[in-house]
Amino acid sequence: MISTKGRYALRVMIDLAEHSDGKTIPLKEIAERQAISKKYLEIIVKDLVNGKMVIGVSGKGGGYRLARKPEEYSVGEIVELMEGSLATVACLADGAVPCPRADLCETLPLWREYDQLVHDFLFGKKLSDLVP
Repeated sequence: MISTKGRYALRVMIDLAEHSDGKTIPLKEIAERQAISKKYLEIIVKDLVNGKMVIGVSGKGGGYRLARKPEEYSVGEIVELMEGSLATVACLADGAVPCPRADLCETLPLWREYDQLVHDFLFGKKLSDLVP
């Protein structure tokens, strides 16, 4: 399940793509347009800045803007930055300890296929696909 943090991060990215035109946008404006608490958005944009998805400028005229063009972001990379691994089961997460039952597991092929579908879907969608 995608948390509110992941969903709101995607909304912030869409908002920036729609409204920035290369200029920075104050967080207060994004919060008002998206009807999300500014305090919660501060946490989200901090992660987006640390993940090099957005650029934050402080001081007068400060705010946030995308670090790249909207068509250069996949939805998957945004969601994964905020959520961490999107693996369905622990044994398929990056860096997971190999499961001693993997060779015997009758459900593992199902989870692999499901994870691949989710990955291909989210990484196949670009931020620009979501901008009206």
